[in-house]
Amino acid sequence: MASEGILLGMGNPLLDISAVVDEDFMNKYGIKLNDAILAEEKHTPMYEEMSTKYTVEYIAGGATQNSIRVAQWMLQKPGATSYMGCIGKDKFGEDMKHNAKLSGVTAHYYEDGSAPTGTCAVCVVGGERSLIANLSAANCYKSEHLKRPENWALVEKAKYYYIAGFFLTVSPDSIQLVAEHAASNNKIFSMNLSAPFICEFFKDAQEKLLPYMDFVFGSETEARTFSKVHGWETDNVEEIAIKISQWPKASGAHKRITIITQGADPVVIAEDGKVKKFPVILPPKEKLIDTNGTGDAFVGGFLSQLVQEKPIEECVRAGNYAANVIIQRSGCTYPEKPDFI
Repeated sequence: MASEGILLGMGNPLLDISAVVDEDFMNKYGIKLNDAILAEEKHTPMYEEMSTKYTVEYIAGGATQNSIRVAQWMLQKPGATSYMGCIGKDKFGEDMKHNAKLSGVTAHYYEDGSAPTGTCAVCVVGGERSLIANLSAANCYKSEHLKRPENWALVEKAKYYYIAGFFLTVSPDSIQLVAEHAASNNKIFSMNLSAPFICEFFKDAQEKLLPYMDFVFGSETEARTFSKVHGWETDNVEEIAIKISQWPKASGAHKRITIITQGADPVVIAEDGKVKKFPVILPPKEKLIDTNGTGDAFVGGFLSQLVQEKPIEECVRAGNYAANVIIQRSGCTYPEKPDFI
């Protein structure tokens, strides 16, 4: 059974503003399907337009927070997971705190009075999603918050860490502190490639932390972008996964395992220079609601078994189970209890 506080996540807590939109809307704001980007000035009117033109749902989100909440749901032990990130002192921030408490996650938010809680537009077309994040307060996280004794205690208590690549745009020094702690204390540190723009525009920050990563998660698009920016001249996901797993490590205590999801195609696991592939669970097309949060849910399911020291096959099975549950619901939401056996 997972002990209290065994898994810690850090990231950008965002309120998802989710709506089924049309292609005209996507074209108007230059949005591509299955992409994740940071909002620019041209996207400012979009949030207002979504709420007036379409039926909108507000769901607590942010990639790392989604994964931590799903792991917590799978574990069914209050306080098994904890989370840190920055929210604003506003209603959305209060909703976020309430939501974390209900889900059983121990959340230590840094509250910033100068910016509103971050939001993420989730545009859904034909069940496929695109994300446009307006970080706002999430962008204000400072490592000073992490260093406070009551917050660093969460780092000390945890044995596993998960941080989405999106946090590289906010507080790489905070990630570095956690990564170094994990390496020097024989703990497990994992990150996600998260989005093509992270691999392209935050390459140096990502490279600096890669030696500390024991588990690297990503999608096939992110893996191919990673390969391209490193001049590997291959689009073969299996080859890329092996190359990432063989990147030099800061500590020899653990080998690196790379996990690449490919939508409806099998999950690729690279370990010890070899690849294993695991088929995913596909719901009937009529049950597919939207893909928002499915990658996060896969990671959450995977981590829920990893922290219990289950074999990789079981971790992947749990990841696929969680993703299958979330894809049949709007956003990263789930029923009261899992029926994973």
